[in-house]
Amino acid sequence: MSSATARVDAGLARIAALNPRFRAFATVDAEGARTRAAEVDAASRDGRWLGLLHGMTVAIKDNIDLTGLPAASGSRLFAGRIAPSDAPVVARLREAGAIMVGKAAMMELAFGVRSLDAVAGQCRNPWDPARVPGGSSGGSAIAVALDLVDAALGTDTGGSVRVPAGFCGVVGLRPTIGLVSNRGVLPVSVSLDTVGPIARRVEDVARILLAIAAHDPEDPFSVDRAPDPSLLRITEGVKGLRIGVPRNFYFDDVDAETADAVHSVADMLTRAGARLVDIKLEGAAEAHGHATTIIYCDACALHAKALDAGPGNISAPVFERMIKGRNRSGIDYAAALRFREAWTLRLRDVFRRVDALLCPTSPYPAPPIEENVHLEEVTRHATRFTYGGALAGLPGLSLPCGFTRSGLPIGALLEGAWWREADLLRLGKAWQDRTDWHLRVPPAHADTLAGRSATTAFAG
Repeated sequence: MSSATARVDAGLARIAALNPRFRAFATVDAEGARTRAAEVDAASRDGRWLGLLHGMTVAIKDNIDLTGLPAASGSRLFAGRIAPSDAPVVARLREAGAIMVGKAAMMELAFGVRSLDAVAGQCRNPWDPARVPGGSSGGSAIAVALDLVDAALGTDTGGSVRVPAGFCGVVGLRPTIGLVSNRGVLPVSVSLDTVGPIARRVEDVARILLAIAAHDPEDPFSVDRAPDPSLLRITEGVKGLRIGVPRNFYFDDVDAETADAVHSVADMLTRAGARLVDIKLEGAAEAHGHATTIIYCDACALHAKALDAGPGNISAPVFERMIKGRNRSGIDYAAALRFREAWTLRLRDVFRRVDALLCPTSPYPAPPIEENVHLEEVTRHATRFTYGGALAGLPGLSLPCGFTRSGLPIGALLEGAWWREADLLRLGKAWQDRTDWHLRVPPAHADTLAGRSATTAFAG
């Protein structure tokens, strides 16, 4: 196994070669990464293990504070802001032995799937740079897909970890609301937001979750609940786990190749010992609209002064989409909250009958980057299946499950009961043990493969 320093240097060389084209990083902290790698190597020579993430290289989404580095959240509104301290999730990564390489580019103010960073530029899909990478954690997913880092942190309000993971062919986890601290993170909607890990392998996502999950008494949404110890046992197989495949909404108007790929996940997991359950989930279509109301209104409240000032420091596409939150009334917001309560009870009943729900992450592969395509329309369609789970605070795992004939990744989404991330990760691990979709690398990465095996084989 190569040293952490050698692996960091190899990753930095790939960043230098690929970042100008794909815009995965807003800020690269080469000096900090090399200093930390030297510390990891010294610990290894002394026989000291720094933790679950010993030597793992990580990109941090730009709306999550990393001491001493810019934290613009992809917007001119915060250009020049330097994070005064680490967000708790970053501090926990350090404690577990990780190496922070820099800040990942993102959709401005985490508000859309295009991942157009007003400071760092347009993030581009690693499989086809003419297409969106998903968002808002687009840079985080690109960085993992191109093996610029071993893993990344993103944030997910209505799909911002899972959609880019699906579009870029990697694994993305949205944890249960309250499991991971949101302090030190610029929010979109404080009641829906959560930090989540992105990696190539399910087991790496699991160990990151174990590292960052902790009660934060200074975060009002943090829940004082220990991580599920079965997260350490995701290799135990899936025999007896019940997978619900919705017969309404979640496969409506879905690209045929996407539907076939997701059904192949169901078939494979059945052969591995899981059991399929046919279900109908009423209210799924309405959930998207109510989640949209909450997200828009919360974002308008957070950025009220900037919206009052006009689109000067907020780019026009984001401004035009966000300002629509002011068209929602207090009655609309209250109705959305009442729906969320009823929707949560409905899902509680569903998860008495199944352990996970399976559907496409998005109804189609990554769409083209087109200046004349309305951000709101693209985001609404791409998040059609991710908003419902987010509204109820459910955990969700996006897995790469195939490619279209044109070479674009397809994502499958598993959503589980609250606090049952382990069930999703067991299913994901079983899938990856039997397939190699997660090992495929984008064409642009072909000439930088030297050192890739060392990159993913970090100590731990």
